[in-house]
Amino acid sequence: MYEEPIVSKSNQAEVTCPSCGGNLLYNPGTTTLKCEHCGTDIEIEESDLAIEELDFEEHAATLSEDVEQQTITTTRCESCGAHVTFDPNIVSDRCPFCSSILVVQNQETLTQIKPGSVLPFEIDINKAHEQFRTWIKKLWFVPNKLKKQVTHSEALKGIYVPFWTYDAETFTKYRGMRGDDYTTTETYTTTENGKPVTKTRTVVKTRWSFVSGSVDHFFDDVLVLASKSLPKKYADRLEPWDLENLAPFDERFLSGYRTETYQVDLNEGYDEAKSVMSQVIDTLIKEDIGGDHQRITSKSTDYNDVKFKHILLPIYISVYKFKKKVYRFLVNARTGEVQGERPYSVWKIIFTVILCIGAAVGLYYLFQKL
Repeated sequence: MYEEPIVSKSNQAEVTCPSCGGNLLYNPGTTTLKCEHCGTDIEIEESDLAIEELDFEEHAATLSEDVEQQTITTTRCESCGAHVTFDPNIVSDRCPFCSSILVVQNQETLTQIKPGSVLPFEIDINKAHEQFRTWIKKLWFVPNKLKKQVTHSEALKGIYVPFWTYDAETFTKYRGMRGDDYTTTETYTTTENGKPVTKTRTVVKTRWSFVSGSVDHFFDDVLVLASKSLPKKYADRLEPWDLENLAPFDERFLSGYRTETYQVDLNEGYDEAKSVMSQVIDTLIKEDIGGDHQRITSKSTDYNDVKFKHILLPIYISVYKFKKKVYRFLVNARTGEVQGERPYSVWKIIFTVILCIGAAVGLYYLFQKL
């Protein structure tokens, strides 16, 4: 059930309105900040800074002095492990990932790589809520309490989620086997009318041969979720992201929204990125082998000129508790794509089964009388 948060303030530094002194909040889908009190719009001037891709090898072992870092005071959620940042004047809040209460006694100070770019929010809370409500209506056997939750636009919270991207030039040597199908005629014996009969049939067989070779491929912006607070399966389904529209990092885009710090570090992210690349490389090897069937017996990949970026992507998240379990729903704040975990109403399923059984029995007796 939806629970009203203790506070609803942004965890970002406040940007002050020059007209009335009120807070300026980023206005989704624009390049402006809007005052929440007097409505004044302030343009965020376009940055002339290039989005830099950093050399992975230089920074993998330690945080290089060349990488811009930031020291952040965060509060760790004991329930889900998320790291959330507080405003200086806030003493408690609810975790946007699991709705558990957070208090300042659990604060930690972290030194992390500063985000280099950001995709600003494109759709506002009302559009996201509309997408969320439409998605919920399409689900079968949804608990009534969940359907009631979608009447609360406050059920969705905007948050910037950390990601890594990796580029790499790869060269892979492989050994394997190629299978080419061919047809042949074989003779077999069967029994007809109690007597053995010899017949022929056409069968497909595979001729295998040993192969070896190499493939090369350039990977651009392999995306890796740097949060452990979100259900990864559903976060991945929010793709694609329009990374070509990334903007140089500017804290003003964050005004009015929470931001999570990364829990998957640079090296962990690279290991996951290599796993993604490996699957693509397997596909390329099989295409290179050709034939009707392929087997890869061994491969060795060199990863060269590896680059990375630390980026923030915008998501609306809703947390729903049902029978002591937390379910999270995610909305891509660029495209409106909705994904998430969902509970099932056991009573609705039982009622539907009984109804179907009753309908089947009724039809049976009806046909018996005909």
